[in-house]
Amino acid sequence: MAETVDTSGGTALLDGPGAGPMVRVEDLHRSYGTGAAAVHALRGVSFEVPRGELVALKGRSGSGKTTLLNLVGGLDAADRGRITVDGVELGSLAENGLLELRRDRIGFVFQSFGLIPVLSAAENVGVPLRLRRTPAREREERVRLLLSLVGLADQADQRPGELSGGQQQRVAIARALANRPALLIADEPTGQLDAETGLAVMELLRAVVRTESVTALVATHDPQLLGLADRVLELNDGDLVTH
Repeated sequence: MAETVDTSGGTALLDGPGAGPMVRVEDLHRSYGTGAAAVHALRGVSFEVPRGELVALKGRSGSGKTTLLNLVGGLDAADRGRITVDGVELGSLAENGLLELRRDRIGFVFQSFGLIPVLSAAENVGVPLRLRRTPAREREERVRLLLSLVGLADQADQRPGELSGGQQQRVAIARALANRPALLIADEPTGQLDAETGLAVMELLRAVVRTESVTALVATHDPQLLGLADRVLELNDGDLVTH
């Protein structure tokens, strides 16, 4: 049964915990610019991401992958269409509600890692927990668990500059999982890594979906990595390609 909840500046209709797909996208449109110079990044895209699956999003550069991930993650607003994440319709949320959704239900992993250089691996992973004012003991236990999960328990005190690219991305994945998100969004997470390291990171994401009971939507252009996904969606010039 659906219920209306307070979202600090907006209301959202929930399908209930665990009900329906993790992500539902309906007739999504997004353009940049106006008139003849307008770029149509998305043209009526619709799809669903079932709970507990790793879904890969492929397409050449400029196909609309990043735009789509930004919309699903509540980082951008669509011109038209509807997005529901974990039972919450994004269009019904005010900015405070979107901030809460991103903080509590969505984890982000980017190509550039995005770690804070002056902080250790453990401190980077703990940043989202500090923002939520998680008690110190609980925070430290969660950080230790996550660093162990991504195979970096022995690198907890090292700063990003002392880690390899693959290790930095593992720290970024651990940080994205800190608040136990329902959805993990990864935009070309292996783009700056060599093929072998990239495959290891994708295998880690595959394992995380199982061990952390998270759903993942991962954009990648690497054909070798697509085989690790439960399902593959393809974008071409803003359209979802059907096979």
